[in-house]
Amino acid sequence: MRTVISHTFLTLDGVGAPDSVIDTIVELRDTKEVLDDFFERMSEEDAMLMGRVTYEEWADYWPTSDDQPFADHINRVPKYVLSRSLQAAPWGEHESATVIGGDLADAVAELKRRPGGKIGVHGSLTVVEALLHADLLDEMRLEVYPVIAGTGKRLFNEGRAPKRLRLTESRVTGNGVALLTYRRA
Repeated sequence: MRTVISHTFLTLDGVGAPDSVIDTIVELRDTKEVLDDFFERMSEEDAMLMGRVTYEEWADYWPTSDDQPFADHINRVPKYVLSRSLQAAPWGEHESATVIGGDLADAVAELKRRPGGKIGVHGSLTVVEALLHADLLDEMRLEVYPVIAGTGKRLFNEGRAPKRLRLTESRVTGNGVALLTYRRA
């Protein structure tokens, strides 16, 4: 069975889409130590899963980007977009992403049963949280930045049942970024 692995960067206060501090995060992330870790792990994936919002934000940028090696990776691997409203998901000159509608849990469970390797989830905080609580997220990789955003979209929202995870890897880079890997307990 395939594994689903999320890659998320967060601020100390749990914000995953930190518009207010994005320049600081870009500065801290743009180091060999942080990026080498991310690119090594990303290279293990042979497919990508994203939500509609992330797809809409990325579809105009990545197909023509020369921001390597992520551009080559995302443009090469099959992409799946979870959406109830999209009918198609073009990806520039590259093969279109596949739109998966309907129930998220059923769709991802079926995708996990298909042949293949690791499926990466990048961005897509709503999808990551939903997969975690549906027990479909096998591994959660977090880059936690030493900055407080104050406002922004959070990865973990109120109203969800408690969930226990097991820390399997941890490292703090020279500039204070915590690289954490969790698996289901």
